Amino acid sequence: MKYYIIAGEPSGDLHGSNLMRGILKADSEAQFRFWGGDKMAEVGGVENLVKHYKQTSFFGFVQVLRNLRTIFSQIDECKRDIEHFAPDVVVLIDYPGFNMKIAKWAHSKGLQVHYYIAPKAWAWKEHRVKALRKYVDKLLIIFPFEQKWFGDRGVKNITFCGNPLMDAIAEREPTLPSAEAFRERNGLDERPIVALVAGSRVSEIKDNLPDMVALSKRVTDRQFVVTGVEWIAREVYEKIVAGSDVKVVYNQTYDTLNVAEAAIVTSGTATLETALMGIPEMVLYHIPKLYEVLRPLVLKIPFVSLVNINLGREAVREIVVAKVNQDEAERELRSILTEGAKREKMLADFEELRSIIGGAGASERFGECIVKSIHNSQFTIHN
Repeated sequence: MKYYIIAGEPSGDLHGSNLMRGILKADSEAQFRFWGGDKMAEVGGVENLVKHYKQTSFFGFVQVLRNLRTIFSQIDECKRDIEHFAPDVVVLIDYPGFNMKIAKWAHSKGLQVHYYIAPKAWAWKEHRVKALRKYVDKLLIIFPFEQKWFGDRGVKNITFCGNPLMDAIAEREPTLPSAEAFRERNGLDERPIVALVAGSRVSEIKDNLPDMVALSKRVTDRQFVVTGVEWIAREVYEKIVAGSDVKVVYNQTYDTLNVAEAAIVTSGTATLETALMGIPEMVLYHIPKLYEVLRPLVLKIPFVSLVNINLGREAVREIVVAKVNQDEAERELRSILTEGAKREKMLADFEELRSIIGGAGASERFGECIVKSIHNSQFTIHN
């Protein structure tokens, strides 16, 4: 069968590649055409990569506004390519600004539409639920609480098979370096490491990393290491950490977390990755003063960390403010370090989280689900 898959960000490329492997296990003759990145190209062939996410990722209102012509052109290109490929199913991976438009169009053409990693409508833009009801044939969710949330709002055919982060972590674990090798590779000293996961966008790093660097100057018995990402210029990091003892390592997020005593994380998926790897953490996220005031009206849920959202309580402390109180941040960090008062309880909470999320193999289960669903729909049509 033929599968057209669209991912528009690095995380989508990672999860898309694992999903493609899962599909191939259930359908050895699967043919792919896709928008994604290098990881998906490794599975489906670079000749079938229509557009790399580096050409399609536009973040923030201003950047989107500046690139509207490009975005609309890419949407039209995607539609033409889907029609030419004539897939049995269109699989959309997260990336809702783009993918929701493709879902509507694909549905109008009578194509099967599966949405993998649902838009976070439970946090913001709840109006997207209406489009999911109308244009998506199967919603493949990665958080168990989403089953009830979307179901209560009329979305049908919802499937939970686990979370692909467990597959990503399991895949990397055998290749993770020892603490000694990691220190030697990156020129680090023997102090315990606190990982600084400051985000994957320039705006996030500029907003959050300065507060993290300031905190590092108060906790000098630890070594603070930033997990830099490849698509952001090194000058962005270097300018912020200049004059401090903070180190930056690039493209080694899992390696850094694996040897860390604790972590300070901005928000988003990284909070869940850190917890699933068993690393105590705190969330430190700078927001504008106006948003701090409007947050209860804008955000539909009480937490920003996926750890807390899935557990339904504040297992991880969230400091989400316009101006960070460094005394408070230092107390919180010290409480999750070795011998800290909150550390053991947090680690127990992470064990509970892993049982809720489920074990490795989610990508294979989702792949099998997609293949079976298409087989069943074709059988229904032919009979």
